[in-house]
Amino acid sequence: MTANSPSSQGSARLRDQGYAIFEDLVSPDLIVGLNADLETHFAGTAFSQGCFSGTGTRRFAGLLKRSSHAAHLVEHDVILALADDLLGPWCDHFSLNLTQAIELAPEASQQVPHRDQDMWPCSGFIDRERGMEFLINVMWPLSAFTQDNGATLVWPRSHRRQDELLITPEEAVIAEMAPGSALVFLGSTLHAAGANRTALPRRGVIISYCLGWLKPYELPWLAYPPEVARTFPRSLARLAGYRVHRPNLGTFEGRCPSLLLEEAAGPSGAIDALLPEQEALIAAWRQGADAPGGHPTMLPAHLNSGAASLGTEQAGG
Repeated sequence: MTANSPSSQGSARLRDQGYAIFEDLVSPDLIVGLNADLETHFAGTAFSQGCFSGTGTRRFAGLLKRSSHAAHLVEHDVILALADDLLGPWCDHFSLNLTQAIELAPEASQQVPHRDQDMWPCSGFIDRERGMEFLINVMWPLSAFTQDNGATLVWPRSHRRQDELLITPEEAVIAEMAPGSALVFLGSTLHAAGANRTALPRRGVIISYCLGWLKPYELPWLAYPPEVARTFPRSLARLAGYRVHRPNLGTFEGRCPSLLLEEAAGPSGAIDALLPEQEALIAAWRQGADAPGGHPTMLPAHLNSGAASLGTEQAGG
C-alpha cells in the first residue's frame, strides 16, 4: 500500500472520520449484472421481521452462490488492502463476515442507529486508545443512494465517541452515491439505513470483513458448503472460511478446513497450524526440557511475551 494509493488515502480517512466514500470503484455494468442476477431473489424474499432489520426491508445473504459478479466486489483489491491495513494487525488473517443484499421498500422507515461491532461483546472490553477494529463494512449501491430513498446515514468520528449510544441526527452525513461507488465504514462507526420516502425501492449490497478469530455474522460453511466452495477460486474460498486461523482455530478433524476443497481428501491425523513465534517458543521450551536439569526457568526476551504465547498483534490478511 503506497502513501498515495486509494487504499492508503482511504485508510487514513477511515481512521480519522470512521467512513469513506470511494467513487467509481467498479464499472456500473458490473452492478447492473449483479442486480439482474439478484432480481428473482429479491422478488422471492419476504419482508424482514423484527424491530432492528426493519419490516420494510428485504434481505438475503450467500451472494457468492447467487451471482458470479459478487466475487468481484468481495475480492476488490482496494477493499482487501483496506481490510488488511485496518484488521491485519489484530489477527492472523481477516475473513468474510457477511454478504447481504438489502432492499428498502417505499415508505420503509429509518433504521435504528447502531454500531455493528456490538454483536461481539468483547468489543466493549478493549482499550479504545489502541485503535483496534473488529470489522469493516462496504456498502455497494445497486440503485442510486439519495437523501430521499434511504441512503445510509453515518456519523463522522463516532468511532471516537463509543460511549455515546446515540448522537444527534444533525451530525449525520447522508452517503449519497451512484452504482459503481462504495461506502466503507468501520464496525465502530454509528450508522443506519435512512427512510425511503420515494415510490421506488432502494437496493444495495453490504459486504463486511472481520477478524479471523471472530464468529462471523453469516456462517460461511453453511452458506457455502464444500461442494459450493470447491467452485470458488482458492483465494475466495479462504476468505469464506476455508482457512485455519493460527493457532489451530477453526479446524476440521484437527486440520485446516481447506482439506474439504479436495475432491478425494483422505483421512489423516491432526496437523498443527501455529504462528512462527509460537513454534519458536515451543522449540525453546523443548530444548530446555531435554537439557540436563529439565525445563528452563527463563525464555529469550523476544519469546517471553504475550504476543508469542497468544498470537496477538500479528499482521497478515
